[in-house]
Amino acid sequence: METDTPKGLVVWLTGMSGAGKSTIAQALVLRMQTFGIRSTVLDGDVLRTGLNSDLGFSDADRTENLRRVAHVAALFCQTGFVAVTATISPDSAHRENARRIVGEDSFIEVFVDTPLEICEMRDPKGLYKRARRGEVRQFTGLSSPYSPPVAPDVIVRTLSASANECVDQILDHLIRRHALDARLI
Repeated sequence: METDTPKGLVVWLTGMSGAGKSTIAQALVLRMQTFGIRSTVLDGDVLRTGLNSDLGFSDADRTENLRRVAHVAALFCQTGFVAVTATISPDSAHRENARRIVGEDSFIEVFVDTPLEICEMRDPKGLYKRARRGEVRQFTGLSSPYSPPVAPDVIVRTLSASANECVDQILDHLIRRHALDARLI
């Protein structure tokens, strides 16, 4: 039997490339779907191959990319889905704009806190190596800044917790603050 969320939500995962955002997003959505909660992942890398393929990585393009992601997430939220985004969203202004677009009561900011050296060591797409060779310009964490959230709703640390433990932390927050089904953890 399908369990609906009382309202839609947007879980906005932010962190540097290689932090584990996509892995956590996929695991979170899988767990919710197992219990009949309508949910989807909006992965920044995937969206850049379609909806946002016309955008680069300049400051203006990053802002527009994240504005579009926030609007898509808000549309899912309005139809009762839990939309889980996995985007670097390097600047607090980007995240605040997303929160404004989605709505304060439906926006959960999750900081995937992973040290740069660990992200660079993981380097799942080889981007850090390419950036160090000068092949990737304006790369967040190296040649472009990442400003960690000051007061995120949830902080998960992939250095000391598995993806499933991070999912448990996020779900604990969603259960306590947003009335999701307690069977999720």
